[in-house]
Amino acid sequence: MARTRVRTARIASLVALTAALPLLAACGSEEAPGAEAPKGAGHKPVVVVTTTWEGAFAKAAGAEDVTVIVPQSVHHAPDYDPKPSDLAAVAKADFVLYAPFEPYAAKIKEAAGSKAKLVEVNLDNDPAKAGAEVARLGGLFGTKDAADRFKTRLDTEVAKLNGELKSAWPGGKSPSVVSQVFTGWAAGLAGATTVGTFGPEPVTPAQLAELAAKKPAFVLDNAHMSTGTVLPDAGAKQVEIVNYPGEDLDLLSVYRNAAAELKKMMGTA
Repeated sequence: MARTRVRTARIASLVALTAALPLLAACGSEEAPGAEAPKGAGHKPVVVVTTTWEGAFAKAAGAEDVTVIVPQSVHHAPDYDPKPSDLAAVAKADFVLYAPFEPYAAKIKEAAGSKAKLVEVNLDNDPAKAGAEVARLGGLFGTKDAADRFKTRLDTEVAKLNGELKSAWPGGKSPSVVSQVFTGWAAGLAGATTVGTFGPEPVTPAQLAELAAKKPAFVLDNAHMSTGTVLPDAGAKQVEIVNYPGEDLDLLSVYRNAAAELKKMMGTA
């Protein structure tokens, strides 16, 4: 298989976007579920994604030409501010992948070339949901076989990590956790018992009291939206869960890294 090419665009302000838009083709329309890839069966889709998270889903689905707009070094991707010259890459794409919680997605839609299919991606690392989304993208890209192969690898890896984490349970019992709403998948990976959730807004004093009363062993925080120690006086150990893959766009590494952090924390409990 050809090596995946990741071109990370440089990002700045949208101040000049209005002037740049006339240089770009008219906007595309959002891709309907089940639509076919725009080229023949032998065509390799050109995919532009907002972040490495969408990029990892695209790569898992079989895309080999992937351009990432938001640099991996940007810790909180929804705050990203693209500039027109970066968005020009969208005009060359067959597909543009974005998430609904990214406020700049509307500008990316405006900048998309007429041939680009705009695809809203359900960014959820829950293995079942991630596998289903990768399969959907494989259908859109015309790379179903690659997506199917990834699904097999994902299922195998998750089963392996789940077994390792269960073996690390403190005292042999499923640990109780509270998790940020976007890190619940990590609790499932560990086979933990979720007794409460929080976020994405900061925890209020009333929520703090409610969550502390659950006496969780661990807090699974979202490294990309952290507000600091969630339950500072509850004796719970906090684990930072990273949702975004690195520049290699390896989605499986997200599960491996989360498992390593959870295993380390459970080993000290």
